[in-house]
Amino acid sequence: MRTLLFKSIFSQPLTDKPPGASKEALEELARTVDAKARARLGRSLVIREVDAGSCNGCELEIHALENAIYDISRFGFKFAASPRHADVLLVTGPVTHNMKVALERTYAATPEPKWVVAAGDCACDGCVFKGSYACVGKLDDVVGVALHIPGCPPSPHDLLRGLLALMEI
Repeated sequence: MRTLLFKSIFSQPLTDKPPGASKEALEELARTVDAKARARLGRSLVIREVDAGSCNGCELEIHALENAIYDISRFGFKFAASPRHADVLLVTGPVTHNMKVALERTYAATPEPKWVVAAGDCACDGCVFKGSYACVGKLDDVVGVALHIPGCPPSPHDLLRGLLALMEI
C-alpha cells in the first residue's frame, strides 16, 4: 500500500495535453463560428444530447467538451435540456427498441432548421450491437443524419472538429 501511495505522489498525472493552436487562432475561430451561427440562426448554436442506448463512453467525451481545455462555449455552442430550444441533436449509441419512440419524439419536438449528428461508432453503424435483438439499428434507420463522427468513443477534439464542420454544411 505504501508503494502505491508513493508512486501516486511522485508520478505525473495521466491527462491529455491541451490542443496545440495558439490563443489568437482559437479566438479568431470562435469569432468566425459565432458569426456563422448568428448569420444562419440569428443566435448561438444549441445542442441537445440524446443517449439512444450507448455504453456512456461517448457521453464522457461529450461532457469533456465543457471542461477548461476544450471550452465549447467559446465557439458559440451551448447545450440545452429541452429539444424545443435545440438546433442540433447529438445522438450516441445504437437505437434500441426502448429508445426509438423517445428519439422520434425528440426529433419531432426540435424546431426547424435542425441537424442530427451521429456521435460514435454505435450511432454511425451499430458497431458491436449490429444485428442485436435489442437494437433497431444505426441512427440512419430512424432519423436522417447530417453528420457522422466516428470513433469508439470519439475524442473531444474529434467531436469539436465535427461540430465546427457542421457549420459549413
